[in-house]
Amino acid sequence: MDTNPNWFLRARLKTRQLLLLIALDEQRNIHRASEELHMTQPAASKQLKDLEEMLGVQLFDRLPRGMEPTIYGETMIRHARMALTSLSAAHEDIVAIKAGLTGQVDIGTIMTPGISLLPKAITRTKQLAPKLRIGVEMELSNVLLEQLQRGRLDFMIGRIPERESAQGLSYEELGDEPACAVVRVGHPLMKSKNLQLRDIADQPWILPPQGSILRARCELMFRRAGLEVPINVVDTTAVLLIKPLLQQTDALNVMPIAVAQYYESQGVLNILPIELPCRMDAFGIITVNGHILSPGAELLLKSVREVAQEIY
Repeated sequence: MDTNPNWFLRARLKTRQLLLLIALDEQRNIHRASEELHMTQPAASKQLKDLEEMLGVQLFDRLPRGMEPTIYGETMIRHARMALTSLSAAHEDIVAIKAGLTGQVDIGTIMTPGISLLPKAITRTKQLAPKLRIGVEMELSNVLLEQLQRGRLDFMIGRIPERESAQGLSYEELGDEPACAVVRVGHPLMKSKNLQLRDIADQPWILPPQGSILRARCELMFRRAGLEVPINVVDTTAVLLIKPLLQQTDALNVMPIAVAQYYESQGVLNILPIELPCRMDAFGIITVNGHILSPGAELLLKSVREVAQEIY
């Protein structure tokens, strides 16, 4: 393979070939991919063959019932998506600069900064650029990381799980997530004095599913105290389900303090008067190295940093 960083110039890499890679990734079939791009199948096959010869690697395994990207193919597909997203963003940037700051910014966030930090940052940004469209995806970090690496997000606020590779990513720490126990308003335990961990271990709980970081930290908290982990448990992170479950039962739920404080301020639940020795890892701003942010994304990122400085 050519090691020249500008190999694509000498090879005359075509935008059509990048579109073909993405279509093949989505369709896993050369016939359907060529139809999607309004090409003949022989033309699509030739463009893929030419690209593989340029790179000196096989990008797809040809199988009886379709095609599967090789490790080389997955790498090229990811960068193809990023390149096309960048070209699209370049056009939006030019339009934005000509007509005042407009365009689209897409970001991802985990729950705590999504409730405590991002609303303030978005409000501040919209005051400066009311025409800027801001899309927000609230998900787990590993889900957001995949979207970020595929070029579907400009940046994200979350964490890089230990099992994920940080190669090609930039991380800027913002804060951490101490956890607390919450209950319905009027719960009997709210009247307790000097509440201890042993007093709540055998209560009914609503906890994140097995395998999640917060569930593991919560169970470890009980074990370190020499207590049995709760067995009367409902496993969910769906807030729309957690809220009515708390209101209709005496169950407890563990959630990040920033999230709990927001719901307590709305009169939805109460934070139990007990300090839990349980916290999540730090989270921060994650970007893809070399990805040039649009003016709108830069403006929102600046607001995120300013608000984070005030909060954390």
